[in-house]
Amino acid sequence: MTEVRQRKGKTKETLPGKDNLDCPETPLKDNGCEVTEEQACQESEESVLAKENLDCPKTPLSKTPQCNSKSVLFQRLARLFFGCLAAVTSGMMYAVYLSTYLERKFWFSSRQDLEREITFQSDGGVYYYYYKQMLEAPSFQRGLYELMRDNRTISARTINVIEQLSLYPELVTSLLYQITGSQDVIEPIYFYIGVVFVLQAVHVTALFVSSWIMSGTWIAGMLSVAWYIVNRTDASKIEYAIPLRDNWALPYFSCQVAALTGFLRNNINSSTEIFCYLLVSASTFTFMVIWEYSHYVLFVQALTLFLLDSFDLVQTRKVIDIYIIYLCSIALGYFAQFQNTSILSSPLLSLVAGSVLARYLQQNMKKGPVVARLMKIMLHFYLVFTIAFTFSFVVKKIVSSDSGHLFKLLEVKFGFNTTTDFTTNLLLCQEAFQVPSQDLFLRLTQASVLPFYILVLLVCIVSTVQMIYRRLSGEPLVTNPRLEDGWIGQQPEVIYHVFHTIFFGSLAMVFEGLKHLWIPYVCMFAAFGVCSPELWMTVFKWLRLKSVHPAVLALILSTAVPTIIGFSLWREYFPRLINELSELQEFYDPDTVELVSWIKRQVPVAAVFAGSPQMMSVVKLCSGWTVTSLPLYNDADLLKRNENIYQVYAMKSAEDIYKILTSYKANYVIIEEAVCSEMGPSRGCRVKDLLDVANGHVVYDQGDIYAFSKHGRFCHEIKLNLSPYVNYFTRVFWNRSYHVYKVNTVISFQY
Repeated sequence: MTEVRQRKGKTKETLPGKDNLDCPETPLKDNGCEVTEEQACQESEESVLAKENLDCPKTPLSKTPQCNSKSVLFQRLARLFFGCLAAVTSGMMYAVYLSTYLERKFWFSSRQDLEREITFQSDGGVYYYYYKQMLEAPSFQRGLYELMRDNRTISARTINVIEQLSLYPELVTSLLYQITGSQDVIEPIYFYIGVVFVLQAVHVTALFVSSWIMSGTWIAGMLSVAWYIVNRTDASKIEYAIPLRDNWALPYFSCQVAALTGFLRNNINSSTEIFCYLLVSASTFTFMVIWEYSHYVLFVQALTLFLLDSFDLVQTRKVIDIYIIYLCSIALGYFAQFQNTSILSSPLLSLVAGSVLARYLQQNMKKGPVVARLMKIMLHFYLVFTIAFTFSFVVKKIVSSDSGHLFKLLEVKFGFNTTTDFTTNLLLCQEAFQVPSQDLFLRLTQASVLPFYILVLLVCIVSTVQMIYRRLSGEPLVTNPRLEDGWIGQQPEVIYHVFHTIFFGSLAMVFEGLKHLWIPYVCMFAAFGVCSPELWMTVFKWLRLKSVHPAVLALILSTAVPTIIGFSLWREYFPRLINELSELQEFYDPDTVELVSWIKRQVPVAAVFAGSPQMMSVVKLCSGWTVTSLPLYNDADLLKRNENIYQVYAMKSAEDIYKILTSYKANYVIIEEAVCSEMGPSRGCRVKDLLDVANGHVVYDQGDIYAFSKHGRFCHEIKLNLSPYVNYFTRVFWNRSYHVYKVNTVISFQY
């Protein structure tokens, strides 16, 4: 016993000058820094060797938690700074690319204003005309008044152009051009195009941010931008026509989706949540005001949020907050669009109303065992959609809505009905209403985005289904998931984008025109997946990987895979982009230039022109003369006008055409050779074939289709300059593409 006590005493005398010094039993504290017991022993020994009677070392061997927190904060700020810098740089570079590409394609800097404006010849070219009109007005207020009571656009009709065309982008752009004093710095057309390109930069930046928020790394944002630029012809209409409403509206929708992605996150502080909520509010309202079809897009988004709330995958209060934004935007948009009744009868309002009322009727929907909750969810679906359909029916009975032709179009598209109506069949023949071709999927596969998108989507769908089952089983919602958990389906923002991309992808499989709503998020979603350590960890957890630590391997692959993809894209597509910018292209339409120049020189200002809606858009844009119709599809009267004017390509008599043109006070009619002499396989979609069907001039004989009428085709017969056509019309201009005839005010009978 004595020897043992002596050995214990020696253990306390291992260091000289350290008499009666014991290791502390509790952690020591110095200046608020906690030191563990082991560290205290080690540090106290070193302090005795260095300096006696020193209580706290000046240079501890291990970093304290306070120092670690400062280091972590610095790293987060550094990542945030470089991520924001990369996002803004990506958007700016894309805008510069578009500007350079436009110059190389159209030679804007070396062309006259007329030739520049002709490059806008499309359904949306007429928007730029009103931008010019606002700049030419003596004051902004006077220009606004003239647009609200316009009788110089459509013959024999006074319309509110702001309401009819959703001209708020042109109003704001013209106001910015004037108040910023840009008249002496930049030409109006360059300012207009520049604003559109800035919005495209915002669009790309928003996709960057969405992918960054979901994956936690800005490398995903860089990859999403790279895939978007590679697939830009399918992801955007900017190269097709600059003034289209899509190019103005979709950047705001992408901002709204990015802000909504951040808002739905669980581990988000209050200040960031408020900022995201305000951004969602502003972008939703702007999106609804700019684009007349925005409420249909928001309806799909609301349906996604409705499913997330029904399966208890997101905090209920956040869904209610978004519903409030929808209702406020609908109310403000209704008045901003001059009491547009189509907004009140939109499916968005019906769905929100049905969801709110059903929630009030079902108080305990999210409680109970699995089977009971499933039954409650099915009952909830029934209540919501029953109330929504009833609400929509009542509203349409109360207010007059112009959306009837849209539902008729959908009935024919999906085979629930058949029709010989010219307008319906003409719209269904447009490329936007066709099923996507195989070339689209081939291009997406060659760019490597489609294979990764499918793989990421499958993983997220399986994880989401597992999460739904866990929530129905009563497991609580995890607000701070760990990487080791391997549950990518625990993140509400990821689940939202799963439903988002499935819904818009399903619509894009039916209507090719909606691919511009789907493909940008294909690029974003695929980039998020390959750069997300949580997604890789989810896969490794399913595979039960044991040989290598799954978390380490997930972090490595989330960096290595996007790096390899980015290098392959750079090697294959970067030379193509450089060639596009270095190759001098030329857009030249001498026949249209000759026609418009003749109109501006020879035709009286008070004259009225008739022709196809697309041709009238060009005439209005480049000359400003009054026309009989425009390519607008939200007005029943204009749709009927378009059908009547198209009769110049049907088998009608000269007297019938003369009566139609004079009823709209037309002085000149333009006949396009491309429409009149359209050749090739018809597929039933040539204008003259659709007119023959609508007019009952089609005869079916033993499987063959023939067009028969006692009158010849008007556009052919009038070129012969024979009676009775010369009695009603006089040719005043012609070239290879266009024939212009003056409608005689006095009929002269020649035989």
